[in-house]
Amino acid sequence: MERSAPGDGVHVSIHLVGGGWSAESTEVYELFVAEAATRAARVGRDVPRIAVLIVVEDDVPSEEFRTGYPAMLASVGPCEPLVHEVDGGEAFDTVVLSDIDALLVAGGMTPAYFDAVMPIVDQVRLLVADGLPYLGFSAGAMIAADTAILGGYMIGGVEVCPADAAEDLDEVTLVQGLGLVDLAIDVHAAQWGTLTRLIAATEAGMVTGGVAIDENTVLVVGEGALAVIGSGSVWRVEPQIDDDGEITGVSVGTIGVD
Repeated sequence: MERSAPGDGVHVSIHLVGGGWSAESTEVYELFVAEAATRAARVGRDVPRIAVLIVVEDDVPSEEFRTGYPAMLASVGPCEPLVHEVDGGEAFDTVVLSDIDALLVAGGMTPAYFDAVMPIVDQVRLLVADGLPYLGFSAGAMIAADTAILGGYMIGGVEVCPADAAEDLDEVTLVQGLGLVDLAIDVHAAQWGTLTRLIAATEAGMVTGGVAIDENTVLVVGEGALAVIGSGSVWRVEPQIDDDGEITGVSVGTIGVD
């Protein structure tokens, strides 16, 4: 897996968290906050400013998350979480990207996040290409892909994962995402059973493979080797292709935890 944003030699890290959070689950955010601090120091700022984008639809994510998650982030290290919250159906303005040292797109209903973030996609790509650290949590991780999975639990009317993970969609739905990484991303893998959705989408040729990330686990995509930090696994799914270019199956393995 590689990042898709052009870098011109600038170090870029994309942090993809598979969901799950608590006041104690801070390990997966330490590198992200450290990178934000490094970027802040370049402009003479002692405390990094981290934009936290939250989209609320039908009280998802919960009020507990909307207050507790930024507080948890601030406990990782000195930083100033700048929370920007919109309701489902609304979009973020580019002002949320002004004078920040890192960008965090949080979790909730993935289709709502896609609709809210895509109007500022060009600006996000430019900032990430310029070295702005990006962290996607759950929905924010899923929409970071070139080809993003929005949800769904069926392919051709056949169930491929639990309906509870469908994000209010029936058929597995793909869109052009933020384009920060080049493979599809699914989340809550072991907890929600979404690994099978990624496997089925890969075997059907809907995506060219991807990763499914467990909760409380982050996959860091940068200029060097992939890094996995946290208590779970990152599952990599790749198509098996014959000499005629036809998909004959998929391979599934894990990327180890550091």
